[in-house]
Amino acid sequence: MHLRTCIALLLLLSACATSAPSPRERASRNPRIANLQRAATLPWTDGGRCAVREASQPWPVLAERCFAALDHDRIRFNDPTRRCAVASAGAAALGFGLCVLAAPEIVVGAVIVVGVVVVGVVIKEALDAYELRGNSREEVEPAPQTKPGPQEPSAKRQRKPEPSGQDWSPPVPTDSNPRRPECEPIPVRHAGEDDPHNECADKFPPNRYPGMDVSVNGERFDALQVGVRVLWEIKTHRFDTYSDFIRRREIEKELEQIQRERAAAAACGYDFVIGVSTQVHKDALIEADFSLNVVVTGCKR
Repeated sequence: MHLRTCIALLLLLSACATSAPSPRERASRNPRIANLQRAATLPWTDGGRCAVREASQPWPVLAERCFAALDHDRIRFNDPTRRCAVASAGAAALGFGLCVLAAPEIVVGAVIVVGVVVVGVVIKEALDAYELRGNSREEVEPAPQTKPGPQEPSAKRQRKPEPSGQDWSPPVPTDSNPRRPECEPIPVRHAGEDDPHNECADKFPPNRYPGMDVSVNGERFDALQVGVRVLWEIKTHRFDTYSDFIRRREIEKELEQIQRERAAAAACGYDFVIGVSTQVHKDALIEADFSLNVVVTGCKR
């Protein structure tokens, strides 16, 4: 009997010592909360309303959809990885800052905020609601909005003035193509288990759908770049180590694939970029077809 009592006491003490995960630990496993915590470090002109609304999306999608709501006068963007510096002309037209902000990983020094950040009121309310619930399985709903006042009669409503050149920010294009349903990008899981290749495809452009390829017009692409209509084919072969004969055979095989993918992308209004790991690989592709848009990613295997 004494032995049974001791065993029961040990089991009770063991159960007490195993504490439930803290709210912070649960939040780290909840992508929505992680996005809200990341958004809380940025200055917003809308109190963070857009960030809360899009928090369930992957961070690159949230950054793209809410970029215009940031207080741009208080943010400075850097590019320590040099990924955005080699982005296509289309990305430059939308802004260097969006490419930097939308990177799935947080790079030290990439986003610098001037002054003290006061957490957007809507973000704070959403995070506070999560802390009160203490359950990562429950979604944090956007903060309730105040009831709008009565609208003015139509005769009194005036058209909003067109924005001046100083406060205009480029619109973020959507992926919709009203002409052909097959031009809608469909995220699909990365093909194969090539982790270095998949990591490069996710982080370099950067990819709008981390962890996913994208199917457009019957072809499978490694990435759809955040903020622009640019599809990527990523190559991480150790091309420099190949013999001349193997290099020629590899380029011939790649060109067949690239030409097919470029045609599918162009038919749906997308630009097409090939990312390769080395300058030698780029030079070989350009020599075979000078019209290709090839950039060196520097991704290692």
